[in-house]
Amino acid sequence: MRDASAEPTPAQLFRTVFPSIMLPMFLAVVDQTIVATALPSIAASLGNVGRVSWVVVGYLVATTVAAPVYGQLRDVYGSARMMFIALAIFIATSLFCAAATSVEMLTVGRILQGLGGGGLMTLSQALIGETIPPRERARYQGYLASVMVTSSTFGPVVGGYLTHHLGWRSVFLINVPLGAIAVLLTLRLRPRAVRDQTWQFDTYGLLLFIGFIVPLLLALDQAQRMQANLVLAIVALTAVSLIALIGLIRQQRRVRHPLLPITLLRNPTVWRSDALAACHGATLVSLITFLPLYFRVLRDATPAAMGLMLLPLVFGIGAGSMLTGRIVSRTGLTTIFPSIGLVLACATLVLFAVTADHLSPSALPWLLFFSGLFMGTVMGVVQVTVQNAAGAASLGSAVGSVQLSRSVGAGAGTALVGTVLFASISLADPDTRRLFAELVADRQGTLAGIADQVIRANIARAFRAAFLTIAAFAACGAVLAWSIPARRLG
Repeated sequence: MRDASAEPTPAQLFRTVFPSIMLPMFLAVVDQTIVATALPSIAASLGNVGRVSWVVVGYLVATTVAAPVYGQLRDVYGSARMMFIALAIFIATSLFCAAATSVEMLTVGRILQGLGGGGLMTLSQALIGETIPPRERARYQGYLASVMVTSSTFGPVVGGYLTHHLGWRSVFLINVPLGAIAVLLTLRLRPRAVRDQTWQFDTYGLLLFIGFIVPLLLALDQAQRMQANLVLAIVALTAVSLIALIGLIRQQRRVRHPLLPITLLRNPTVWRSDALAACHGATLVSLITFLPLYFRVLRDATPAAMGLMLLPLVFGIGAGSMLTGRIVSRTGLTTIFPSIGLVLACATLVLFAVTADHLSPSALPWLLFFSGLFMGTVMGVVQVTVQNAAGAASLGSAVGSVQLSRSVGAGAGTALVGTVLFASISLADPDTRRLFAELVADRQGTLAGIADQVIRANIARAFRAAFLTIAAFAACGAVLAWSIPARRLG
């Protein structure tokens, strides 16, 4: 007879599981943005300004590559065991980054750090599916989505504070004590293996995946610069990426244990949910990326004020995520929430794009709050839907596919919005492009001080096109959400 006392209560489950997944997720996500405000200090200290952006790009590339790898390894060894490995890599490479003496050395450290960070993100999601009953997963996914968005937004603020008071190396050193706490919290989780040891790792699949994702992200990064001399490089990188993708698909169909869940992607619920995650990543990350630029140029905001002006969006996403999670847990309904939420998010973003020039300071926070509230209905539901469709044996691979889709969508979406914004400004006239660059660099005062109404109108029109592009991502996500067959948890 089974001892009923062995079953933890919801409160006990929350105290055991949530801290163990929250801190690793926070570490992984905040490290994507915390370095951004430290880049000028890093360049001043280590030199080689032209390559300093690789400190950010290298981490992004590595986390994207690592997501499906950890997903597959989790399906063999369990989430808790792999979490220890990911944390060990993350802590050790944080020390390596703090000790860097050149930009090249720091870039290598960031790539290695991303191999740990990608595992923290994927395994945190998988631990929910591994330890939480299906009906309760949506609530935890809502909590985790709030952690993701909050850490993304507060990363630059924390990074700026640490860099200003303790130097840029403290941005990496802070990971050591936090990582040690995460290790202690993970010790409370019971290790679990879910597949026999006859499994073989798909090495060729990993190499082909790297050959696909790295040139793709590099091409997207180059495309944002809108320079004619980069066209050939962009075309070449895209061609390499496509060739690797073709080889990757053939490889995944041939091997017994593929790196990417090709079998799962034949399930309409899974591939449409992954596509929805990509659209949501494109919407949210590009919005968080370009809103500060809008605040600086058209709202004359100081760097300190930009983070505060993003808070309504962050609070909205957190509220939407937690509210959606609670309702899903009570009712079992799932994709109806992003189906409606993304329609409203798209409408709100269109309204913002059209009326941005005329919004009062009191109306802007409310519009951003409701945009965040509606977008908060998505990621928790996507994770729960994919986990439920995949089953326990393929849980890690399914979670890895969602994380991968979101990362690629975020990168592609941000690059496309940047291309629309800078192309619109470049096509206007040379004076607009020059003044825009000076405004962003804080060398020209404010837009209010520019008398030329044509230049003001050109810049406002470019931002309108950028925000309408973001709204289009939300519209695509809404179409996908309405098309997902699974509408309720079992």
